[in-house]
Amino acid sequence: MINRRIVFEIHRLKDMQFSIRQIAKTLNLDRGTVARYIKQPDITCKPRRGRSSKLDPFREFIKEMVAQYPKVNAPVVLRQIRNKGFDGEITIVRKYLKILKYDIGRKQAFIRFESQPGQQIQIDWGHFGSLVYGEKSRKLYALAVIESHSRMLYVGFTHSQKQAALHQCLVEAFRYFGGTPKEIVVDNMLTAVTERVGSMVRFNESFLDFLRHFSITPVACNIRAPYEKGKVENSIKYLRHNFWPLRTFSDLEDVNHQVLAWLNTTANQRLHQTTGQKPAQRFVKDALRPLPYPLPDFRETETLLVYKDFGIRFDTNVYTVPPRLVGKSVTLKADSRTLSVYYKEKQVATHVRSWKKKQRIDLPSHSEQVKKLKKRVFMDKQTMVFMSLGQEAVDFLEKLAYASQPLKKTVVRLLVLNDDYGTASLIYALKKALKHKLYGFAYVQNILYQEMTPSIHHQPVALKNNELNKIRLQKPNLAEYDAIALKRRKK
Repeated sequence: MINRRIVFEIHRLKDMQFSIRQIAKTLNLDRGTVARYIKQPDITCKPRRGRSSKLDPFREFIKEMVAQYPKVNAPVVLRQIRNKGFDGEITIVRKYLKILKYDIGRKQAFIRFESQPGQQIQIDWGHFGSLVYGEKSRKLYALAVIESHSRMLYVGFTHSQKQAALHQCLVEAFRYFGGTPKEIVVDNMLTAVTERVGSMVRFNESFLDFLRHFSITPVACNIRAPYEKGKVENSIKYLRHNFWPLRTFSDLEDVNHQVLAWLNTTANQRLHQTTGQKPAQRFVKDALRPLPYPLPDFRETETLLVYKDFGIRFDTNVYTVPPRLVGKSVTLKADSRTLSVYYKEKQVATHVRSWKKKQRIDLPSHSEQVKKLKKRVFMDKQTMVFMSLGQEAVDFLEKLAYASQPLKKTVVRLLVLNDDYGTASLIYALKKALKHKLYGFAYVQNILYQEMTPSIHHQPVALKNNELNKIRLQKPNLAEYDAIALKRRKK
């Protein structure tokens, strides 16, 4: 199988109207492989193990030397790494130095370039302190996205710079612009670029998968070359000085509501110093490519276990799901506003996302289901027989329910102990179990086994209908008969 970067390149060439034969020849692939990945781009790829080199353990050390002494030559580097155990030849050292020093000595002067409408967007993150939620706070970040030709700006605030947050912000930016560009310029953020050696760039595979849906080509800036994405760098500064001062915010949604109003009334309506035009007027929406329909789902996705309290743990909080899913794995999908839970591809719960920490977000319908479930179990005939044994049985049953023990199964087994040891012995064992907070059949059984002797009972005649053999009668309350006798005496 091929890696995600090759899959991305196949689709990029396809969007450029290359034929399958031309793509296969360009990428040195089989035509069948190209056709298969055009039809099914999401085939799981197994990463190939790269060839090891004698130089691998010393690459970081060489990078440090080049960073400190950019003009250091191969013999000096070879001497240094041989002192650390390198036993290879100078040839591979020279090749690696050539890659590292590709950018060294180039002139730093640059000329400004202007992009064609719809050709390019530039993106960058900015850190804007934190927002307080109750007694806790969360860091606040802004992703600025600018259309290079018009300087049309979009800003989305988040509490995370994770991969899913980047993808969601970009989708919102595409919606705001009404389409997608041909290129996206990024710096060396890990969610976009995972490795860089000289001019060679290894893009994040999840980022490439995201861009493939929109047929966008990524372009990575060179290290220490902020002028290559100067338009968006200036936008972050503009955001800090024009939007941020003297404002107060209640939560993340409030920040995004205020910044959207600022974009529509101020940022995109001002006369830009470079172009001399308003970004909203210079913006050419028709030059963008239309969004795919339907839009892929780029929400943050996790597979989580439902615990005994019918809750799932996500982002320091607990969110409830239907109690019937206890012990099962569910799929959670979250964006900045909502959190949806799916079981076997069917949506079973939706919550408003809470940015507070250590909270339990409970839907009333889930609590009601628990109450109905407990009530239904307590009304079971076997349960009623067990409860008739005395208050200790009722108390023990309640504790079993709160301990999320299997009630019906436990009750049946406890009634068998009642048959074997007698009611008095079982009540004694239940009292002791309650006293020591031991809630479960095994604890009661162990108490009876250690301290009591089973009663000898002759088994009743077995009937042909097995269901009739399972009939149990509730233990009568003799106080009720005493009350009837007293009434008759008074008459």
